[in-house]
Amino acid sequence: MDKPQSLSIKDWLVRKLSVKMMLSEKLIDTVVTHQFSEANIALSVNHSVEISGFGKFYFNNKKAHKTMEKLLSKEKMFQAILDDLTISEQKRISTQNKLTNTIAAIIILKPKLHELLTDLRRMEEQPDSTI
Repeated sequence: MDKPQSLSIKDWLVRKLSVKMMLSEKLIDTVVTHQFSEANIALSVNHSVEISGFGKFYFNNKKAHKTMEKLLSKEKMFQAILDDLTISEQKRISTQNKLTNTIAAIIILKPKLHELLTDLRRMEEQPDSTI
């Protein structure tokens, strides 16, 4: 059964599971929402999450740093385009939307990178060996 375009993946999963398991959509929705939120928390805390029978997902530090560099350069580029007074109004609106989306992506990624820098891989502090 293919997913209809009008449904999100989560809604499609809930409907399919509720029919297959003969349970209410509300109950299935609660369980699926809980699983997604817990997986998201695990990914943010441990930088990896394993879904049994499906796979293991990692937060890729190198890719995140490269992505942040690209986002920052895009932000500068879009800002330079907006500073140009000769562009058309349609291009200005389009560029403003792109800039807004880029800033939103930066805001989402920045705490994850900052956490990695201060976290020191959750290792215990080592005792001073000179004492």
